[in-house]
Amino acid sequence: MAPTTTPEKSEIPLRSRIFADLTPLRVSPDYRRLWCGNTISWMGQQMTALAVSLQVYTLTHSTFAVGLVGLCSLVPLVVFGLYGGAIADTVDRRKLGLYSAAGATALSLTLAGAAMAGYHRVWLLYTVVAFQAVCFAMNSPARSSMIPRLLPTEQLPAANALNSLTSNLGLMGGPMLGGVIVGLWGYQAAYLIDVAAFSGSLYAMWRLPSMRPEGEGPRRRASVLDGLRFLATRPNLRMTFFSDLAAMVLAKPRALFPAVAVLWFAGDAKTVGLLVAAPAVGAVLGGLFSGWLGGIRRHGLAILIAVAAWGAAIASFGLSRQLWLGLFFLAVAGCADTISMVFRSTMLQAATPDAMRGRLQGVFIVVVAGGPRLGDFLAGSMADLTSPATAVIGGGLACVLVVTGLGLGRRAFARYDARDPQP
Repeated sequence: MAPTTTPEKSEIPLRSRIFADLTPLRVSPDYRRLWCGNTISWMGQQMTALAVSLQVYTLTHSTFAVGLVGLCSLVPLVVFGLYGGAIADTVDRRKLGLYSAAGATALSLTLAGAAMAGYHRVWLLYTVVAFQAVCFAMNSPARSSMIPRLLPTEQLPAANALNSLTSNLGLMGGPMLGGVIVGLWGYQAAYLIDVAAFSGSLYAMWRLPSMRPEGEGPRRRASVLDGLRFLATRPNLRMTFFSDLAAMVLAKPRALFPAVAVLWFAGDAKTVGLLVAAPAVGAVLGGLFSGWLGGIRRHGLAILIAVAAWGAAIASFGLSRQLWLGLFFLAVAGCADTISMVFRSTMLQAATPDAMRGRLQGVFIVVVAGGPRLGDFLAGSMADLTSPATAVIGGGLACVLVVTGLGLGRRAFARYDARDPQP
């Protein structure tokens, strides 16, 4: 494992203490290629996701049919996320990342070919989306498990902040760009651009050295159950997942935005778009101004504070009846989520043995994919039983109470020190 020394605050340039720390991009050509390739390909994937939804709606004129696109993606992510992590702990992660990226490229090429040939079938779109999710579930644990092998431990927070920028910029810019391209040149143009964008990821994976798992010799098999048993005996790592679930399940008001836009702000579809975009804007700002995160050593305490801040911001959003104020609190929540994600990812990478990193990253995918969907269901159900305001405010306060209880119940988590990462 890479050394865990943390630079003194006086040694860090002022710019890096304010803005995103670009040190990982400067010191590691392999990480730089991986980050640039993933940034380009992720933007293309979000363009394709938007184009598929638009195409399904054009073919069916059914919002239910569009909703099924998400289900076709969610189920493979949850099912194959765990197995993708187990595979990443068995084979050369470079090859797994390369093959899964090549598979995703072929799937986008399939979409483009079908669109150019005039073969417009909903079943094909659903099938391709499901297999795209399988490729992502294989690729993500492999790629995430590589990062601690490419960078020293003290640079992991900066790397994870850069990764959050990639994710959130793609979520913001990809759909907007995709909508413009589909409107100008059709679905096939968005799909072909996605194919071209994957070349960056393929090139980055191809240039990497071999990345076989370390620590357990030339074994041929890694068990999903072994990964879950490992997690069950590592309280600090478990807490990273519990804290995220507290935020995403209890205080995720996304499903209520259409009702809230009308009832609270007398708005329309444009208002809903602003509400959806606000957390992403806050998350991007959190990533852009993330340089100070590298100087924090108490990662567990930082996670607890960030998740509590998320809950408090969501509860405050529930009390707001002015649009600008509601957008502000949602942006604060998005920023807090980025901070939490940076430290959760860093702990998962630094405190997990290399031979287990793939499987723990697989669990991470399941939690990230499933938690918000459970949150949507819970928020919608509570709003029907009570009111949107009660659901949003109650969810935010419940998040604060639960994460406070988690911190009090596991005080060692708040004392976690990045200089001595203990799972």
